[in-house]
Amino acid sequence: MEIASPPRSWNAAHLAALLGANLSMGIGPVFVRMADTGPAATAFWRLLLALPLLAALLFLTEPRGQRVLRGRTLWIVLAGGVLFGSNLFFAYIGFGMTRLGNVVLLGNSGGVLLMIWGLIAAARLPRPFELAAVLAALTGGALLLGGSLHMSLESFRGDIMGLMSGICYAGYLLILRHARAAIGQFTLLFWATLASLPALLAVSLALGERFMPGVWWPIVALMVTGHLIGQGLLVYSLRHFSSLMIGLALLTQPAISSLTGMVVYGEVIGPLDALGMILLAAALVIARASDRA
Repeated sequence: MEIASPPRSWNAAHLAALLGANLSMGIGPVFVRMADTGPAATAFWRLLLALPLLAALLFLTEPRGQRVLRGRTLWIVLAGGVLFGSNLFFAYIGFGMTRLGNVVLLGNSGGVLLMIWGLIAAARLPRPFELAAVLAALTGGALLLGGSLHMSLESFRGDIMGLMSGICYAGYLLILRHARAAIGQFTLLFWATLASLPALLAVSLALGERFMPGVWWPIVALMVTGHLIGQGLLVYSLRHFSSLMIGLALLTQPAISSLTGMVVYGEVIGPLDALGMILLAAALVIARASDRA
């Protein structure tokens, strides 16, 4: 596993877009808490509202031949969409149970999990920097989980939901690893989003959640921050930066979520919690800087 290539050409506008995307997505969790629907229903409405936007971007930016998926690729993307919806579902449960920053950071742990999977698939021992990432992730995760368990069992369970979210996201990236190279970004997002909707609807109805929102603005705000601003700026900026730079910018998401949790909900982050976040964040940066995940 090699370190990624040097940074590509970028300017102040590209950097502002990259940071703006991560800051926008870092604010999103507070709107999940403000929504009056259940976790699966909140994810359903967010994605349903984003679907027309994704369709417009798909038709405006990508060739006609990439818009329709067939055969094996279609089924792979549909399966990936179910994992994508599961990722949101578990994260949204976690946001209601534990600190926002914990869930965001653990939900982004998919990069480390993919690196570990790569080592297992290659049947080799980790190199020094890979071993450092694994040890940092394990130690940081243990500190976060231990701090939450010390607070309450519910907070610990919320962290577990964040970890489940990260596992689902790693599965989403893994199952789509070949499709991502063959089809366009918006094609992938559109079909994965479409596939996640029936699964989220079924889960919401099975759990007896409140499905219809009484107040729509938190879900609209969630869609705007997550898709319109977040994904839009991210797609614009990604091609200009190295994986390491993207990994560093990614850390603004848990940082802004933690700050939002402190300001809005009075969530306290102790010294050991902060150390756990730093270690897990370092592991994510190392994993992101790898050429293959």
